[in-house]
Amino acid sequence: MKKDGKDQDKRENGSMASTFEEMKEHGKIMEHVSSNEQVKKSGKTPDPQQLEHDQDDN
Repeated sequence: MKKDGKDQDKRENGSMASTFEEMKEHGKIMEHVSSNEQVKKSGKTPDPQQLEHDQDDN
């Protein structure tokens, strides 16, 4: 993908990184995300855990 936005693939939410450079950039971003434990220590409530449901439960 080019940085200027031209010729950039349209990605769906949840798609995997297509290049190693994209994966390294994502890693840099994730370094700054607070863990649930850090959020709890700051007195806030972390996001609830997302559970996988069986296909039959729909």
